Amino acid sequence: MTTAFLLTTRTATSVPAAAAAAFRALAISSLRHRLPPSLSVLTPFSIPATSKSFPGNRVCTPNPRRTRVCAAQSNSSAGAVDLSASAASPGQPQRFAVLFVCLGNICRSPAAEGVFRSLVSKKGLDAHFKIDSAGTIGYHEGDPADPRMRGASKRRGIEITSISRPLRPSDFRDFDLILAMDLQNKDDILSAYERWRFKEPLPEDAPKKVKKFIHVKLKCHPQLRDKHGSEVKLMCSYCKKYEETEVPDPYYDGPQGFEKVLDLLEDACDSLLNSILAENSHISSS
Repeated sequence: MTTAFLLTTRTATSVPAAAAAAFRALAISSLRHRLPPSLSVLTPFSIPATSKSFPGNRVCTPNPRRTRVCAAQSNSSAGAVDLSASAASPGQPQRFAVLFVCLGNICRSPAAEGVFRSLVSKKGLDAHFKIDSAGTIGYHEGDPADPRMRGASKRRGIEITSISRPLRPSDFRDFDLILAMDLQNKDDILSAYERWRFKEPLPEDAPKKVKKFIHVKLKCHPQLRDKHGSEVKLMCSYCKKYEETEVPDPYYDGPQGFEKVLDLLEDACDSLLNSILAENSHISSS
């Protein structure tokens, strides 16, 4: 993918404008076929100098620190390094790996990672877990979490230190559980899997790892099952106090929006941890 971009830029400086334009269009088409729908807006020729609208009507200001092809480079090379989450080093306990995913990985999923990490740490189980977060788009790659979310979390004694990154193919191998914040996130994750599984070996059961963070407290309706047969768990199958069906994106909300997200995440993460421990007795008994 990176090669296609380099060839395009070099060719554009050495051939007539018409040929360069045709080559550029071919490269764009190729990149769009390689990326999931939510990442297709990140092709190197589609980012304007001003602002860009993304799914969910969010307007993002381009980050001058990131290159235009960072998402493409990350997705194409991620599978080259084996960072297996569950694999334990000699003498080390096997870790249960959890990945939280939202749109840009700057609000909801970093908060979920921070809340869950805090709960795990309080129980002294850090060595038994690998916890991370990612976004379905790579537009904020390299950025810290939204300062409003970091501030709201810090007031609750929760530190958010994660740096935004996009979802990558290796995540389907490296994590035991992938939790989406809303249905659109879940659809984008599964769409990415469908594209990537034809390009490199990925676990056949990977879609079953993908769950929604919030769950409607009713028996799952047949229409709420994806084509792989896994239930659409709305991160709150884990909520005990709240009835919301999705973790809302607080990006455009005031302070109360961030507080609401944290309320949901604290409730859901507590139940999530208890659920994992109940199903993995070797962790709680260690």
